Amino acid sequence: MQFPESWLREFCNPPLSTQQLADTLTMAGLEVEELKPVAPPFTKIVVGEIKEAVQHPNADRLRVCQVDVGQGAPLNIVCGAPNARAGIKVPCALVGAELPPGEDGKPFVIQLGKLRGVESQGMLCSARELQISDEHGGLLELAADAPLGQDIRAHLRLDDTLFTLKLTPNLAHCLSVYGIAREVAALTGAPLKAVDFPAVVVSHGDRLPVKVSAPDLCGRFSGRIVRQVNTKAQTPQWMVDRLARCGQRSVTALVDISNYVMFEFGRPSHIFDFDRIHGGLEVRWGRAGESLKLLNGNTVTLDEQVGVIADEVQVESLAGIMGGDATAVSDDTRNVYVEAAFWWPKAVAGRSRRYNFSTDAGHRFERGVDPSQTVEHIERITQLILEICGGEPGPVDDHQVNLPQPQPVTLRVARAAKVIGMPLTQAQCAEALRGLGLPVTEGEGQVTVLPPSFRFDLQIEEDLIEEVARMVGYEQLPTTPPLAPITAKIRAEAERSPFAVRRALAGLGYQETINFSFVEERWERELAGNADPIRLLNPIASQMSVMRSSLLGSLLQVVRFNTDRKAERVRVFELGRVFLRDATVQNSDTTVQGFDQPMRVAGMAFGPAERPSWEGKPRAVDFFDLKGDVEALLAPRRASFEPAEHPAMHPGRCALVRVDGQAIGHVGELHPRWRQAYELTQVPVMFELDLAAVLQRPVPLAQPVARHQAVERDLAVIVAEKVTHAELMTAVRATPTGGLLRDALLFDVYRAKPVKEDQAPASGGLGAGEKSLAVRLTLNSDEATLTEAQIEAAVQSVLDQLAATLGARLRS
Repeated sequence: MQFPESWLREFCNPPLSTQQLADTLTMAGLEVEELKPVAPPFTKIVVGEIKEAVQHPNADRLRVCQVDVGQGAPLNIVCGAPNARAGIKVPCALVGAELPPGEDGKPFVIQLGKLRGVESQGMLCSARELQISDEHGGLLELAADAPLGQDIRAHLRLDDTLFTLKLTPNLAHCLSVYGIAREVAALTGAPLKAVDFPAVVVSHGDRLPVKVSAPDLCGRFSGRIVRQVNTKAQTPQWMVDRLARCGQRSVTALVDISNYVMFEFGRPSHIFDFDRIHGGLEVRWGRAGESLKLLNGNTVTLDEQVGVIADEVQVESLAGIMGGDATAVSDDTRNVYVEAAFWWPKAVAGRSRRYNFSTDAGHRFERGVDPSQTVEHIERITQLILEICGGEPGPVDDHQVNLPQPQPVTLRVARAAKVIGMPLTQAQCAEALRGLGLPVTEGEGQVTVLPPSFRFDLQIEEDLIEEVARMVGYEQLPTTPPLAPITAKIRAEAERSPFAVRRALAGLGYQETINFSFVEERWERELAGNADPIRLLNPIASQMSVMRSSLLGSLLQVVRFNTDRKAERVRVFELGRVFLRDATVQNSDTTVQGFDQPMRVAGMAFGPAERPSWEGKPRAVDFFDLKGDVEALLAPRRASFEPAEHPAMHPGRCALVRVDGQAIGHVGELHPRWRQAYELTQVPVMFELDLAAVLQRPVPLAQPVARHQAVERDLAVIVAEKVTHAELMTAVRATPTGGLLRDALLFDVYRAKPVKEDQAPASGGLGAGEKSLAVRLTLNSDEATLTEAQIEAAVQSVLDQLAATLGARLRS
């Protein structure tokens, strides 16, 4: 809500400076978001009249003007504006004047000089040069009765301040200058100007038949016919200025009048071209298949959930939101129908968003507009129409079909004191509420209010408590320390914090990203294999319509964003929540029925495995790099990896991650199909793990330093090609060695080179479909130095275990 300070002070003028007034409003809950002067500083610019304008002798686009500024002899000024002509009054900058600063931040000083050989004793100004408007098509033409020589700041009332208020939805009664003035009067005690709406003299008895068929849409509908209106009349400059300072450009006189009263009293209204209405009007809900071309040029399709005003032939207006093009007033309009109505907030709320636009009228009606003064506001609109456009008004028709019935709300003084946090008396509460213009009745320890028609937000006791707190003043609240004991929540020793996980990944070279939880449906279908994602009822954008069940889509989008900007190496991760359907989940303080919301950690790497260096061209990141990162992240717990499939990952380069036999996630390369679809020059490698499993860690235990030297033995066995590293190490570690086996490490894999039919087979005893795996065993004992017999026995036990479980044999 934007408005000029001078307009507010016409209704209520407290003895406060501009800044004090802004602070008072802010502390009362009407946050002043911005204070801005109407015009920047400038000096020595006055009202001047062009007495003569002749062609410049040396320039086709310049004129030499004789300008009277009320100081004796006219000034000789060279001007290039296309509308510079004799007889108009314009702003004239005298020699020595300082115009508003330009792009360099310095003021522009007017000096005596020559233009193409002709002396110029000043400068004639446009609105843009004064920085009071963006209009720069020519000189700013002033009213014919503007006093010569008067300072232009005084003439145009430029020493004013624009207030921009950031209002919460419950402050609908403050969506007008008069509504804000009512608040200022309550806050400061300054008198509020009483407004009067005298009835205009009726010139004819014509009425327009109106039928309200939907009382749940429209509670009151008032209107009148005004004949012989001059729609070509010029909007007065004072009204144009006030509308501009409210952020509304001037359109036509009738539209400006309607907008002016909306800003003045918060009453949106609509003016129809009466001669374009077929028969009478009907207020009803829309019907399936109907359409309406709006004033903004859009054509919308209607249904039973949208209110309309229709005549006997077609729909004419979107109820409470915007009028239709069919009955819009034009220069040819002679007779108009002025309408002011009360639309139920629930019948208007959300309708604009269905059609992807918003209006000032809809913004007000969906929050609640006073239903008690439709007739009075029509009288105000009619009065302005007669003053500016002339005309012959008819009688006002007023249809009251379903007005809100206010319900009394009771405030308990003891409850208010407890909630606000300071001692309050019943007299203080009653005085604060009466200051807001609320009818108050008092009882024993309580105050009851019957909400007036302009307060839709007063429904429960807490609403009244808020009003009392606002009027008493938030700055009066005492500083009270909390009484509840504060106990630190100690994390279990066998669990690390999410921050530790973030730090571990950052140490591995990843950067953290934070992404939206609502994503594109395509990601869910392609990267998560989720054909039925959780949909949002009101998405902020069409490409953010579902809740994610995987973090991989978000990370892939981050990688694409960076590679599109020529990033060669990207390593990112995210800790975030995913959203899954789960009928077993019940409502609680932290859960929503039917939906599981676990935390996950995911990472993605793209480009070289290492940063470029003098050692040579780095290799591209691969599956084993990410596998190593996952192992480092889970350490000291050991993870096992099994071949698996994932919708987002390469079928042959994807592994299921298990810890203690429990599946906790996947690691693998991006599927070639999605790499091609997302136009990536290299293949990203990724992982996604359950965060709860990653947070678990064994409690560190003190271990004595080994007193005896360990022994290492290398063992090479021949196994089938299908035997995996995980199967080999599992078999080795399962060998019963009496606690002597301390570690095992695979350090070599050998496969025989293929041979031709006429060649002898390669040495090493490898058959077709076989490979050699070399394992280094570390043996030790806490009791004594190992003997050769113990070592040989342990090695033989490992060989026997591998032979029994994997069919392995010792390589000769």
